[in-house]
Amino acid sequence: MAQLSFHSPVGDITVCEEAGVVVSVDWGWARDNQSTPLLRKAKQQVDRYFDGVLEEFDLPLGPPGSEFQKKVWRAMVKIPYGRTKTYGDLAKALKSAARAVGGACGANPIPIIIPCHRVLGSGGALGGYSGDGGVDTKVALLKLEGALLRGI
Repeated sequence: MAQLSFHSPVGDITVCEEAGVVVSVDWGWARDNQSTPLLRKAKQQVDRYFDGVLEEFDLPLGPPGSEFQKKVWRAMVKIPYGRTKTYGDLAKALKSAARAVGGACGANPIPIIIPCHRVLGSGGALGGYSGDGGVDTKVALLKLEGALLRGI
């Protein structure tokens, strides 16, 4: 699996590629880095996202997970930049339970690009965030996008 590490405002990030698709975004620095055209494109898009220029990623994604998780992740990708939805909103749209949606959000292997940070608890509660820095990182991403959060 090819991987490329780089610095970001929320810490070091490693993007991983397998069979021509992005399969994960992890926090930290990989020991063995390899620059492929797709990984360079992913880095460029992530950098542009953090510069406030890119609002929608255009990368081939192949996150490993169950069919239900993949359905949740496809729904998250449709949440517009700077907007949020609740776990309940997604659950209703997917005819599922909010807790199950929350579990899929927590299992998202491609955070930032698949924007699980845009999913909140009921009443605007932040919920969790599985990326490095936890909820602080979620807040930083939402602030970057200009999403309105009560009490933050």
